[in-house]
Amino acid sequence: MPHALASERQMIASYGRKLIDHSLTKGTSGNLSIFNRDQGLIAISPSGLDFHQTAQEDVVVLDLSGNIIDGQRKPSSEWPLHKSIYENRVDVSAVVHAHSTFCTVLSCLGWDMPALHYMIALAGPSVRCASYATFGTAELGTNAVSAMAQRNAVFLANHGLLAAASDLAQAFHIAEEIEFCAELYWRCKCIGTPRILNDSEMTRMKDLFQSYGQGNNAEVKTPTKKNPS
Repeated sequence: MPHALASERQMIASYGRKLIDHSLTKGTSGNLSIFNRDQGLIAISPSGLDFHQTAQEDVVVLDLSGNIIDGQRKPSSEWPLHKSIYENRVDVSAVVHAHSTFCTVLSCLGWDMPALHYMIALAGPSVRCASYATFGTAELGTNAVSAMAQRNAVFLANHGLLAAASDLAQAFHIAEEIEFCAELYWRCKCIGTPRILNDSEMTRMKDLFQSYGQGNNAEVKTPTKKNPS
């Protein structure tokens, strides 16, 4: 019998290794998921398993009630957090939760991160810190959803970072860039006060990102060929 969400499970296993390799988390902390909205199923990383040892078949498939549809492992204890995001954000189909160093520093301080760098626009005009709640609880998800309004990333107080997007590659990209910006913010605060970009500039950045890179929305200009004389 074919396994449920095979391609999604393979992506979770692959990006779990990237979490470690890109220094976005340590040990077995952190978790990732993809929500297949057509099937109403979540593929999520297993609980407490080394990401470099996690194979496609170790990734667990759940429904929104937490019932295991496929997989022999115990799902991440943070599955209620992921569920809360998917139920409240129809634009989101992938979540990356990491304990990256500088984002976690800011989360332990209970700080929001203002727009000190234009790359924060990937997540929104700023990154807020959600109110504290115990890991694995529904309250953690409720707090995260509230603080992440109009944004694609949030600091979980005394915990870490959550990034969300329409696909896993973009969610991972947001997690990387917000960690970079969190390090910048920490370094700036060590020696002074960073200059903050205004809301209109951040809105402009958000619009520019829509056509940046090689995506389908990017404008491609083909050089005009001249007829030989």
